[in-house]
Amino acid sequence: MSASTRRPRAEMPPFWGQPAKSAAAQAEALDPARAITQRGKMFPIRDHNPSGRVPYVTYILMAFNIGLFLSYVPLLPNDPALYAFYDSYAMVPLRISNGYGFHSLLTSQFLHGGWMHLAGNMLFLYIYGDNIEEEMGHLPYLVFYLAAGVVAALTQVAFEPSSTVPMVGASGAIAGVMGAYLLLFPKAKIDILIIFIVFFRIFPIPAWIILTLWFGMQFLGGLGADPDAGGVAFWAHAGGFVAGLLGALPVWFNRGGPAFWRRTDGHPPHPEATYPEINNSRIPKVRRK
Repeated sequence: MSASTRRPRAEMPPFWGQPAKSAAAQAEALDPARAITQRGKMFPIRDHNPSGRVPYVTYILMAFNIGLFLSYVPLLPNDPALYAFYDSYAMVPLRISNGYGFHSLLTSQFLHGGWMHLAGNMLFLYIYGDNIEEEMGHLPYLVFYLAAGVVAALTQVAFEPSSTVPMVGASGAIAGVMGAYLLLFPKAKIDILIIFIVFFRIFPIPAWIILTLWFGMQFLGGLGADPDAGGVAFWAHAGGFVAGLLGALPVWFNRGGPAFWRRTDGHPPHPEATYPEINNSRIPKVRRK
């Protein structure tokens, strides 16, 4: 594939929008900051679901993603060099359809298109990953994570088999973690940070609302996506999410299935974390007479 004819498709962080259309610089092209501004700044920042053990695998995955990204940061301003790098390790649906390039089903999971792309994915992995790792165990969780990423990429191939747009990002695998989180902790509280022009607020929202809304956005986005254009890999997100939800069914049944939900009412089976009030506004409060 010519390095000058295609802009890589990024698996973008949930709730973060379509990348900028300009290809003047690769980092800018895959950076969702402009779309965040257009849609308003709203994204999860933490959950109220503390983990009872150290999530070593989640931390190792985060460290590996960050370290690998730092190793090719010098390529970001150099479009030809960056495209050549992606050409070797990003997932290209047409290649998979033609029976080669299968290594990219794994390697593409650890590549990112810019600082915000990386930061968003690592934030979501940090929020959701520790609890799923605790429920599954370290090694099974690692296998689950990688498998969800592979299924996510294959879903993108299934819906866009002739696309020559390379795909990068950990969001497919992280979507699998989110699907598992929805099944196991549907009513866990997720704090959403909403930033308006002059103030910000943090709202706790049940996980099932956030995650089902996110999945619906990916599904609808996939229906309207152009397979020959760069942007968000919607079908990878949706496929990873479904794979994660189904992959977590053995854990859910082992906990009792519907009885587990009845026991916990969908909440985490332990006391929820509490945080100090940090909501802030620069709008002056006027006392009414």
